[in-house]
Amino acid sequence: MAEYSVFDIMGPVMIGPSSSHTAGAARLSGVARKIVGEPFGKVAFYLHGSFARTYRGHGTDKALAAGALGLSPDDERLRDSLSLAREQGIEIQFLEADLGECHENTVRMDFYTLEHGVFSVTGSSIGGGNILITELGGYDVEITGTAPTLIIRQNDQKGVISEISTVLAQNNINIAIMKVKRKKRGDEASTIIETDGEIPAQVLLQLKSLDNILDVKAVSI
Repeated sequence: MAEYSVFDIMGPVMIGPSSSHTAGAARLSGVARKIVGEPFGKVAFYLHGSFARTYRGHGTDKALAAGALGLSPDDERLRDSLSLAREQGIEIQFLEADLGECHENTVRMDFYTLEHGVFSVTGSSIGGGNILITELGGYDVEITGTAPTLIIRQNDQKGVISEISTVLAQNNINIAIMKVKRKKRGDEASTIIETDGEIPAQVLLQLKSLDNILDVKAVSI
């Protein structure tokens, strides 16, 4: 009987044997790549729980590297992602870590960007290829990656949320979910908005031009 590695098994929407450890892992780092939104030379993956114990056997390492390179979970190049990263001059590092009280399939991804230093994204693969981003640049968040999402950093000042909402309304963009977090009163805050439609580039420019807006990113699906 012929012997096969786990990456010789192709399902209908993924490469590998496990939706949580391969498809979900690739989606996690793929969404993180979009959130970071700028060139990077290294990614350090801090693996927690089941991810840490089984990442080599289940191919989670290759899946995470693939997503960071922009490959989809069903891309056949996923099995060669570590080699592809080396060819592109991107260093990939895997470390086992205790990330505290969180899902067994959780990973913190530190992207070493070429312009703005390290950007950290933490998320979990929660089953069936579904994911949940739980931490972003020091903020607790909930991003599922299932809808176009705006990620905004702003000064915690009165009227900022109203101005953001006005820009979206003027551009016929409907807000599905909005969540606001702040580090402390009057300091810095973050706003996560899931929308019913894609977010055009001109909307990002309008948002960036508002007073008290520090940064705006859009994650398309």
